[in-house]
Amino acid sequence: MHRVIKAALLLSIAFFVVSCSTKDNSEFTSQYIAYKALFIDGDRVIDTGNDNVSHSEGQGYGMLFAVAADDKDTFDALWHWTKRTLMRDDGLFSWRYRPCADNSASCIDDPNNASDGEILIAWALLRAHEQWGGSSYLENAKTIVRAVEQKLLITNKNSVVLLPGEYGFTSKQVGKNSLQLNLSYWVFPAITDLAKISSAPARWDKLYKSGLALLSKMQFSSYQLPSDWVRFTPTNTDSGNKDIGTVSLDEVISPEFGFNAIRIPLQLTWSPQFRENTQLTEKLLAPYYAWWAITPTPATVNLLNEETAEYEMSEGMKSVQIAVTSLMKTEAPEKPEWPLIDRNMDYYSASLTLLSMLAVLDNAS
Repeated sequence: MHRVIKAALLLSIAFFVVSCSTKDNSEFTSQYIAYKALFIDGDRVIDTGNDNVSHSEGQGYGMLFAVAADDKDTFDALWHWTKRTLMRDDGLFSWRYRPCADNSASCIDDPNNASDGEILIAWALLRAHEQWGGSSYLENAKTIVRAVEQKLLITNKNSVVLLPGEYGFTSKQVGKNSLQLNLSYWVFPAITDLAKISSAPARWDKLYKSGLALLSKMQFSSYQLPSDWVRFTPTNTDSGNKDIGTVSLDEVISPEFGFNAIRIPLQLTWSPQFRENTQLTEKLLAPYYAWWAITPTPATVNLLNEETAEYEMSEGMKSVQIAVTSLMKTEAPEKPEWPLIDRNMDYYSASLTLLSMLAVLDNAS
């Protein structure tokens, strides 16, 4: 009951700020206040669409949003809980915490990591260092970067790829080794920034380029869209061929363009380096524009049989479309009209909305 009253009070404040503010950074802050009231319980982000679990991805999102809103107290609370509860001895993070009586690390029901969590948390710590100073944020970010390099970056003949987690994503067969990858875990602007604090920046640069090369191959079905999950068989020959390898939808977790892959166009266009490559932007973004031209746009499509969802995109997915359109305009874009974060949104849709707003804010200049 206390949490409900607190959320209602904070939401009232947020709506007041929205009504009284101009549409600049204050709009992000007011949306963040609503997000905080609905999805942050003291020191952990609550995934309301999945039994109120917390996961490394959500903690990373919450930390990113807190930095952007200049909310140091919330950032520190989220980071201390994440470090105390989810961080493993090797510097990676257990990906899922399911609430239990102990309210401790014993509530972790899957100790494997999810690499988008590491990328987001390290990036948030780096941004916190840039925002507020202090060496501890930076040193913790470097620790995570080293752990990612040691356990999650896989170097092949012509590529560097990011394992989705330490365990469970490799397949060894006679004559070939394949990896199951999730390209929505490639947070392209974060990869660029984290390279600057790495002792091996060339590996991160190769990771960025390998992600673009993979996406150029991941244009499946007549829709030419990327899948949530893809099977990658790398090239490991010395033939001189610069091709990175082959991709397929064979026995993947999900062959859909869905709630994972929707982050790909946002994270591409968030990166100034990507937007500057006109030839590549045209090739990779055209399928999204064509997909969004369908009215109403389905939330997902199975790229094996082209069966579309019977329900349309969520408000968070629509936020991604708004951000991509805004970021790719060559002339000064109009102020985006963002969906309002309120009780009708679940955690993930609200997170996509704030991510989209943050991407546009980052590139406002």
